[in-house]
Amino acid sequence: MPKPSLRDSILDAGLKTMFRTGYHGTSVRDVVAAAGAPQGSFTNHFRSKEAFAAEVLERYFATVRGLVAQALDDTSLTPRARLRRYLDIITGRLEGDGFTRGCLIGDLSLEASGSSEMLRVRLGQIFEEWREPFAACIAAAQAAGEIAADFEPQELAEFLLASWQGAMLRMKVERSPAALERFKKIVFQTTFRELS
Repeated sequence: MPKPSLRDSILDAGLKTMFRTGYHGTSVRDVVAAAGAPQGSFTNHFRSKEAFAAEVLERYFATVRGLVAQALDDTSLTPRARLRRYLDIITGRLEGDGFTRGCLIGDLSLEASGSSEMLRVRLGQIFEEWREPFAACIAAAQAAGEIAADFEPQELAEFLLASWQGAMLRMKVERSPAALERFKKIVFQTTFRELS
């Protein structure tokens, strides 16, 4: 009988470890120890740490896609309220981690994009894909007359995601939701202010 694959356990352990110690601070030894797997299992499934990190990133982004859909596909809310709902969902998840963990996409963008061309390119693609449902929601809010149409929806989506990443970085430093709440308060009273 063949041995069960440890691939999923190694990926799960890698996600947790990279969140805690970062890309450069995570060793293969750390990951296999956390997964309770022999070191050979890693090399059986992944050709390099870089390739492994790319798969961890994909696994994480799949979760992010689900959270985006949970908020932005909720047609019981207005488009503007859906944008707010997404930020509130993320805030709740960050609170569950004691405001110590941010976004792996943002973390890897800071840490790995300078040392891994493969990860840099994939992160760029992820940001482009991530932007699209926000741009569509913003366009719907503009079409409904909820928010101003001074800027293109894609530009506003880029602004929202980039600024939110910055707020999460500050949150991690402060171990507090203050930066997140400040961002939400300001952005919904200015850029995404409801038109009367």
